[in-house]
Amino acid sequence: MTLATKLPKVGTTIFTVMSQLALEHQAVNLGQGFPDFDVPQRLVEALGRAMREGKNQYAPMTGIPALRRAIAAKTELCYGYLPDADSEVTVVSGASEAIFDAVQAVVRPGEEVIVLDPCYDSYEPAIDLAGGRAVHVPLDPRTFAVDWDRVRAAVTPKTRLLMINSPHNPSGAMFDADDIARLGELLDDTGLWLLSDEVYEHIVFDGRRHESVLRYPQLRERAFVVSSFGKTYHCTGWKIGYCIAPAGLSAELRKVHQYNSFCSFAPAQWAFAEMIEAEPEHYQQLGYFYQDKRDSFREQLLTTRLKPLPVPGGYFQLVDYSQVSDMNDADFCRWLTVEKGVAAIPLSPFYESPPEGQRLARLCFAKNRATLDAAIKRLVSL
Repeated sequence: MTLATKLPKVGTTIFTVMSQLALEHQAVNLGQGFPDFDVPQRLVEALGRAMREGKNQYAPMTGIPALRRAIAAKTELCYGYLPDADSEVTVVSGASEAIFDAVQAVVRPGEEVIVLDPCYDSYEPAIDLAGGRAVHVPLDPRTFAVDWDRVRAAVTPKTRLLMINSPHNPSGAMFDADDIARLGELLDDTGLWLLSDEVYEHIVFDGRRHESVLRYPQLRERAFVVSSFGKTYHCTGWKIGYCIAPAGLSAELRKVHQYNSFCSFAPAQWAFAEMIEAEPEHYQQLGYFYQDKRDSFREQLLTTRLKPLPVPGGYFQLVDYSQVSDMNDADFCRWLTVEKGVAAIPLSPFYESPPEGQRLARLCFAKNRATLDAAIKRLVSL
């Protein structure tokens, strides 16, 4: 009996492949995007306290009320909009689950979803499993800016959803006011639903403002906005995130969520509720924290033959390696890991059709100084 796969284009993710390769060759792992420094102490203590107090059973499907209220208050403080904590805020098991649930909630078989390449690798499988078709619109291969005319040209009567990501993974590019204006015009004209992946919302640099969809009534009224506690609080392994959406969209997302994970790790929810209220300065100062890491890492990279590209937000640094090698990016990243002892992520897995001749790799600087220093010592030999 032959099993016909529902995801014929999916294999082991590039992140797993490169992390395993890094482990096998004892390479400094700047590939997978996880911090190697400590979770905030208050959060750790609050988690332990919640477990000791017996808060270890199922949480409510939508998230514990204290956390949903804290998220709503934080949203108002950050973006000037107070979502309804009961009907518009849903706590989920990581941003990836929120993305999956949102796609399953609104995309029907035969419908199309526009994604902007390069895009995170979980987007298209979620679309495929909904019976939809991903329509890939490329960003500028150097600046990663959106060509809104190309996005508009990709819209057909079958288009159901547009997926955006700012700050952008893998490039760090960010939307500005003009992007928001063009996005608003597009949605008004087409009536599409919107999924806004904003997991790096607090990691923005150089005084820039994160243009969250939640700031704009005409956008948020038709949008799923996805956030990640793992990215904000250095605890990617806890897998807790949330989605803010209008009541009608939230109701549909929750129908999927309750039969997917149903609820998320309860003690962590209590811990995040306490952390948000007690230490708002953590997320308020997160951009400064990471900007120091970005700036020092970029300065060190300038001593190598790798050329760092601009990074407005997020915790990834793209480097142009064309002065080092003419290998394609997958081969180069494998060579860099095996022969030079530094793991990076190629960009081609983020694309349907990678740009011809693109020679870029992604490095993660969400690391201790010692980790970054160790990587640079190996990279200067290129």
